[in-house]
Parts: sequence; structure tokens; C-alpha cells
Amino acid sequence: MALSTMKANQLVFKQALNFKSASYSRSIAITSYRPQSNYSAVHDYSPAKEKSRPVVSFYNQSAIDVAAKKPSVRLTPATLLYTGKSPDGNHLLRSAQYLHKELPVRVAHRIAEFRGLPFIVGCNPTILHVHELYIRAFHLLSEFPSIRDMDTERQYCKMVKTLLDDHKDVVTHLAEGFRECRKHITDESLIHNFLDRILTSRLGIRMLAEHHLFLHQDKNDSIGIIATKMSLKKVIEKWVSFAREQCELRFGYAPSVKINGHTGATFPYIIQPLDYMLPELLKNAMRATIESHLDTPMNLPDVVITIASNEVDFIIRISDRGGGIPHSLLKKVFQYHFTTANDDESVSDNGGALGTMIEAVNQPTAGPLCGFGFGLPVSKAYAEYLGGSISLETMQGIGTDVYLRLRHIDGKQESFRI
Repeated sequence: MALSTMKANQLVFKQALNFKSASYSRSIAITSYRPQSNYSAVHDYSPAKEKSRPVVSFYNQSAIDVAAKKPSVRLTPATLLYTGKSPDGNHLLRSAQYLHKELPVRVAHRIAEFRGLPFIVGCNPTILHVHELYIRAFHLLSEFPSIRDMDTERQYCKMVKTLLDDHKDVVTHLAEGFRECRKHITDESLIHNFLDRILTSRLGIRMLAEHHLFLHQDKNDSIGIIATKMSLKKVIEKWVSFAREQCELRFGYAPSVKINGHTGATFPYIIQPLDYMLPELLKNAMRATIESHLDTPMNLPDVVITIASNEVDFIIRISDRGGGIPHSLLKKVFQYHFTTANDDESVSDNGGALGTMIEAVNQPTAGPLCGFGFGLPVSKAYAEYLGGSISLETMQGIGTDVYLRLRHIDGKQESFRI
């Protein structure tokens, strides 16, 4: 009997090690992690080799716990802007050294968030996959040797690029995973807060990492990720053109768009977040316009975009005549997983034509989210992270005005911190 019990226990332990939730700390604690001895030789770094390592080999509970207790050091965009270049090139070393200390801490914070999820949610295979990506990233980042010269900095850049690529579909995976286990979620606010924190933290991590990588590019109109003289009108026009093309592909026609207001405004700003929020807001306005005028497709009302810029912030108002948002849905539009997309536009069908807007151009930030109901709540979370807001005014039966308000990074008031 004792021998039988021992064999049974050995079998259970073996299955546990093979089960993906080995990274899920509340179910299994593995402390047998041993770093590979050749990792300290920075020139031996190989993305393919590191990807082949099983996740369980990265799992070091104590290291994650220690890092998760440290506070993150958040920088203002103005700091990035005015320290982004130096004649001797030391700005690259300083930036890499900051990331070397900061990124493991931020990733550890996110791992701690995953551990706080309800057990049945955290064990969802899709969500667990994202959890494991963060565990792998933590140990690759924390094991990397100190950066003291440009050779090491170049190897660090190589690793960071690989991690950015590995994590490009995280938002899509989270959307899919939470949809799969939504019936098990009893506290929607807990999940909403979790998603707000992890998605905005991810945005901050990506902006910092991409900023360092872009510092290697010597451009007159940008410093890292910051466009020194961003033309807001040009950024909007880019996404208007793309959104109209996608509408025409799907429906055969698209509403015209008029831009007015402070169309000549230029100022320093980070374009990447706008590259997520603008197509999402434009997609909604165009789709509502088309669907509310199916009987008169050749006589669609215009979508009107108004730009306003002042000393504190800038505002983009997108006005449509798409019939407005019904009273019964008004409180739901900023909830995760609320969507009005038809089944034929859902991600199960590759996102439909409109879904490709995000997938084709902005996959590293967002991923194909049409039909998941993540577009507006993610946009709202991003706007608030950037010190701004998204609000809407709707006239049922007429249309909707959406206001995207964002704070200048060099304005009179203190900017947000990344």
C-alpha cells in the first residue's frame, strides 16, 4: 500500500510539472530554478536558444517576489525628450541601464497581478500562456548582465526586440482568454481593474523599450518615440484614409470625413498611443454611420473631426450621424467584452475587414480586437494613463460625439508619467 501511494504521488508530481500551470504560483511552487551558466557571457545570447527553454526552468519564486515589492520609477515624456541625445552617445548607455533595472520590476508587478486572479480564471490556458510569457520575460531581463559598454548594450537591444515581438499579441490573447472563462467571473470590477492595470502597464513598458530602440535612429523630427513636431492633422488623416479603405473593402462605400479646428497645430508628442485609439474611434463612427443609413448608401452624412489645442491639452472630437447609442446600451460601451459587432465581424472570422485595421498596422500595440469588445475600454484606459480622458455625448436617433482629450507633454501643467 505504501509503495502504491508513493508511486501515485510521483505520478501526480510528474503530471504537475508537465501541466502548464507550473507557472501559476498558487497551485505549484517550484524553486529548483538554476540559471544557465553560459548566459552570463553576453555574446552567447541567442533568441532561439532562450525560446527553447521550458518555462518551468525560468520559475524562481523568490526572485519574482523580491522584484514585485520594488516600486517602479516612472519618467515623464519631457525627461525622455530632453535627455534623449548627447554628443558622446552616453545617452544610450544611460537609457539601457535604466531599462535594465526598471523592466524586471514592472514585469514582476504584472506577474503578481496574475497571481491575484481567481484560480479558475488564472488557469485558463490562454491566460496562463500570457502569464508564462511574463515569467519568461522576467528572467531573461533580470539575468542579463550589467550594461557597461556598447557591445553589451547592442546585445540588450537584441533581447528587448525579441521580447517585444514575443508579446505583440498579448492583448488579443487576454481578450480571448477572458471571453473563454467569462461565465466563471463573478466580480466584473476585479477583472476590469486587472485589465486596466495590465494593459496600461504593457503600454508603458512598450513605450520605454521602443524609445530606447528608436534612440539608435538619428532623425531630425524625433527623439526616440517622441515626434518633436507632430502634426495632429496628419496623424488623423493617415487613419481616416485607412479606415475609409477598410469600409470600402467591406461595404463598397464609406462616409466622407471633414477635419476642422486647429488643423495647423504641431507639438511634441508620442504617436504610438494615438495609433491605437484613433482607428478604434474612427472605426466605430464610420460603422455606425453606414449601418444607420443602409437604405441610402450613396448619401451618407459626413463624419466630422474637430481639433482643438491649448496650453494644457489637445482635444479631438469625432462627430457622427450614426443614430446615437441606445439608452439600454449607453452604460455598457466602456465595459470589456461588450460589443455590437455582428457574428460575421467577430474574431472567429479573422476580425472582418474592419478588424484588420488594428491587425495590419498596429498589431504590436493592440492586435485584432473587433468582436472582442476591447476597443473602447482599452482606448479609455490608455487615455487615462496618458493623463487624459475619453468621453461621449450621444443623441439617440441622431448621432454621437466622442471627445478624446490628452495632455501636452510640454504644457503648463505636469505631464503624465510613463
